[in-house]
Amino acid sequence: MDSQAPAKTEARDRVLAPSLPIEERHARDLPYDVFLRDYVHGKRPLIVRDATPSWPALKKWTPEFFKQRFPSKMVQVSYDEQLSFSDFIDGVLASTEDKPGPYMYRLFLHEHLPEVLPDLSPPNPYAFPRRFASPLMMEYWRRPDGYLKLLIGGVGGRFPVMHFDGEDAHATITEIYGDKEFLVYAPEDTPYLYPSPKRANHSLVDDPRNQNLQRFPLLAKATQFRGILRPGDMVFVPCRWWHTARALSPSISVGMNTLDDSNWKGFVADICGPISARPRQLLKRAYFEGLGPVLSMLEGFQRKFPGAAERLMVPGILAPDSSAIARDPSLKPLKIKVPTG
Repeated sequence: MDSQAPAKTEARDRVLAPSLPIEERHARDLPYDVFLRDYVHGKRPLIVRDATPSWPALKKWTPEFFKQRFPSKMVQVSYDEQLSFSDFIDGVLASTEDKPGPYMYRLFLHEHLPEVLPDLSPPNPYAFPRRFASPLMMEYWRRPDGYLKLLIGGVGGRFPVMHFDGEDAHATITEIYGDKEFLVYAPEDTPYLYPSPKRANHSLVDDPRNQNLQRFPLLAKATQFRGILRPGDMVFVPCRWWHTARALSPSISVGMNTLDDSNWKGFVADICGPISARPRQLLKRAYFEGLGPVLSMLEGFQRKFPGAAERLMVPGILAPDSSAIARDPSLKPLKIKVPTG
C-alpha cells in the first residue's frame, strides 16, 4: 500500500483561493489623522508602502546579521522550541516551498533581544497609540516596547495558524528584509473559517491560500484579501480580522499590537470576562474602564498640541520610547500594584 496516497489525494483536493487585494496607500500620501480615522477607527486593513524609511534596521538586518551577532544565543522559535540563532538561521536559509524551515514568532524584543531596539527608532508613525507600553497599564499587560515581536522565516515558512490577535488588539507588521505575503479575512466571515473549539481566535484551516474545500467547504463563502509586503512596508490588521502570513523569500519583520479608543472596550471585555461580583475583578474592570478615557484625552492632546504635550511629558505617560529604555534601564516604568485576579 502506498503510504503517500492520502497526502497526494489531499494535495489534489486543494485549490488556490481567489482573493481581492488588500488596500494600499503610500506613506507620503497618508497623514496619521487620516490613517487613524479611516483605517484604525474604520477597522479596515491597509498596506502602507514605505512606512518606516528611516529605520536603521532596513540597512542592517539580514539573516546573516543575526547569525553573526548572536550565534549561540538561544531564541524562542515557537511556543515549545528553542534553537541557537546560528542553527535557526541555517534552517531559514535552507527553507523551501516543499520543505519549509522553522518560522520564528515568539521572540519579544524587549525581553529577549533589547540590543536591537535602537534599530527600530524612531517609532513607526502608524503604530500609535501604544497603550500596551504606557506606565499607566497594569503590570501584567504592560509591554515597554509595545509588544514588539521579531518574525523570521525562510521561503515557504508561515505563521503556524490563521488567527486574530487576542485582547481585541489591532496588529501592525512591518517588513524589514525580504518579501512576505499576507492573507486576511473580515470578522463577518468567522462562521466560514472554522474557529477552533479550544481557542476561539484560532482557525482549524491549515492553509487558507491553498484551500482544501473537501475538509473545509464553507471556506468557499469567505472573501480573502491578499497583499505582499516589501522592506519598509507595513500592514495594519484591525482587531478581530483573521490573518496569516508566509515568507516568499528569507524574511524578517516586526509585529506590534496597538490599543486606542476604537478597541478599548473590546480589550476590557476580553481581559475582564463577564461582569463578576468578585471585588478583585470589579476593581480591575473599574480601573481599565476609567483608564480608557484618560488615555484618549492624553492622546488627543498630544496630537493637537505636540509642543505643549512634550513640555508636559505626555509622551512618557503614554509610552516611553523603547530604544531609550534599551539604552537606560532606569527609564522602565514603575509597577502599578492593582489586583489582576
